[in-house]
Amino acid sequence: MTEPAYVAVDWGTSSFRLWLVDRTGHVLAERRSDEGMMAAAKAGFPGVLQAHLAAVQAPAHLPVLICGMAGAKTGWVEAGYVDTPAPLSAVLKQAARVPGEGRDIRILPGIAQRDTKAPDVMRGEETQLLGALGLGAAGEALVCMPGTHSKWVRVKDGTVEHFATFMTGELFSVVSRETILALAVAGADEAEDVASFKAAVNAAYEAPAFAANLLFTARSRQLLFGGTPAAARETLSGTLIGAELAAGLSGSVPKAGVTLIASGRLAALYRLAFGALNVEVNPIDADEAVRRGLSMAAAAIWTK
Repeated sequence: MTEPAYVAVDWGTSSFRLWLVDRTGHVLAERRSDEGMMAAAKAGFPGVLQAHLAAVQAPAHLPVLICGMAGAKTGWVEAGYVDTPAPLSAVLKQAARVPGEGRDIRILPGIAQRDTKAPDVMRGEETQLLGALGLGAAGEALVCMPGTHSKWVRVKDGTVEHFATFMTGELFSVVSRETILALAVAGADEAEDVASFKAAVNAAYEAPAFAANLLFTARSRQLLFGGTPAAARETLSGTLIGAELAAGLSGSVPKAGVTLIASGRLAALYRLAFGALNVEVNPIDADEAVRRGLSMAAAAIWTK
């Protein structure tokens, strides 16, 4: 039987993912839960981690490498930031060690953009970038990383030069649940309306300054001309994503297109959105990217 070499953890704001990994990077066991930073801060980070380690029967000596919000100021141990322009290789060298633990537990730093006109931070996404692009990759890359807080990142020769965060996912959640538009999307369930989504993407991309107006058309169109809750929901989603793409694609786009790091429904939605705009994308699974990034970091930290 293959022996485990380390434990990799992606600890987000609302989610927890753990993998027991061997020396070749093969996943031997996996755990997922909603015990993200917010929940773990109340329950206790050591206890949450230990429960999952016990569930996968991780040996007591096995080291643990963590990325994400566990390293935030309000997390377990603050892991700090690497400032832009940030070589991805620097992320590997600045992992913070968790004190007072019986095993070696490290938390990777995030990346900070200390620009007074465009201040920004990321935690967890730097590890996905590392796994998706590798170390010192030559050339330029424009990376889109959808999520609650989507990231658009420009990388040149393995260095993060600039990035921007868009609250697209969080805005969709609030707008579709806490505003008058909740009436329009009520009962949408899992139904899809690709045509409405693509139309909304194009409209917002062409006129992002009208995004707030375009959102309301999900309600007014339904009242005046009919339409399904699914069409209204896809209008909201497409409008917010289209406005995000208008900003993300406002600069130069590399000849190779946009690198899309995403999984599940988000990956499908963003591929549809880029397709509606005839923009070439190179999709990379987000789970695979973060595991590969953690594997590269673990090798750099513990391989002698």
